[in-house]
Amino acid sequence: MLNERPFQKLPGSRASVFAELDRPALAPLPVNRYELARFKTVKVHVDYHVEIDGHRYSVPHSLVGQTLEARLTVRGVELLLRGSRVAAHARAGRRGGFTTVDGHMPAAHRAHRDWSPARLIDWGKRVGVSTGEVVGRMLNEHKHPEHGYRAALGLLSLAKRCGTERLEAACQLALSLGAHRYQHVREVLANNRDRIAPPADAADGTSPAHANLRGPGYYQ
Repeated sequence: MLNERPFQKLPGSRASVFAELDRPALAPLPVNRYELARFKTVKVHVDYHVEIDGHRYSVPHSLVGQTLEARLTVRGVELLLRGSRVAAHARAGRRGGFTTVDGHMPAAHRAHRDWSPARLIDWGKRVGVSTGEVVGRMLNEHKHPEHGYRAALGLLSLAKRCGTERLEAACQLALSLGAHRYQHVREVLANNRDRIAPPADAADGTSPAHANLRGPGYYQ
């Protein structure tokens, strides 16, 4: 064999040099196979989650507003702040879903010092009764109200583009149709459906009191 053939100008052969120099330096193969990773920059939103491929992963709530580096593999998500890992999750493929570690959550329903469910609901009520109702329902549909913060803030930001009167009318129409998601209200505004006069017997957009609905007093 070629490996056993003696060198012409040096002592030994390929096989003997390998046994003498290379084999002692070899280490066992890693237990886990190497995984290719890609990196991307992500922002920690007010709900202390980052969004990756449509799914949201939590980080410690003290990092709200920070920019992190995400290391992504087929199986996992690592979140790094200046090279140090601050969170790690199994990769999830469900768009619109949440992966939340309880230890990342603030206590007593506080997203951070500046935001709370009660404050968001009160802000919505300043636009109008229907807008406050939509915000409350957004927060109420989640086990953790903080998961609805981004949608609620997105809804309230529509007032800057369309005005408070149009936003209130769009929320009233959405509620009358049994809808309360951000995309529902946005589509009403985009299609100018809020400008169409409602029927005389249309509901006023408010919901009756119910034991399962949480109002702003619940979060005090």
